[in-house]
Amino acid sequence: MVFLLIFMTVLHLVTLAMLLIATLEKSWWIWDDLEITDLWYNCFHDNATKTWMCAATNESDWLQSVQALMVLSVVFSSISFLVFLGQLVTMSRGGLFYFTGLCQAFAGFTVFAACLIFTFHRKEILSESRDLSKGRFGYCFILAWLCVPLLLVSGMLYAHLRKKQ
Repeated sequence: MVFLLIFMTVLHLVTLAMLLIATLEKSWWIWDDLEITDLWYNCFHDNATKTWMCAATNESDWLQSVQALMVLSVVFSSISFLVFLGQLVTMSRGGLFYFTGLCQAFAGFTVFAACLIFTFHRKEILSESRDLSKGRFGYCFILAWLCVPLLLVSGMLYAHLRKKQ
């Protein structure tokens, strides 16, 4: 039982860290190695100064939806972890972690929706006159997609996890 709790805690923290990186880091779309776009900024690499010059992204309804869903997923996952820790202390023996599992599953569904919106509406989100075929998805987008099954599986595991002692 102790190993299962440690595994669930580590899985939850790793998934939460991946969500935070995917939400805040600068790599959802890469035009080339000198220009990247994320949910918040468009960044250009200046070779002369070897620094990144960033400007706020052009706001669109689709981008705001992706931003809101990613922030909501971080909130749901954080609440889920805090509730899990609280339930470990206060729950009676034999209780199930339904609320924790439900919050974690909601976090998975919100990330899934954000990734789908970005995938299918990237032309409107990026709103560049440039050809999208010259760009590619960045590692934060891939991290977000990796979080989807991890969140859903951990949500199911929490729903079936029973407090023994």
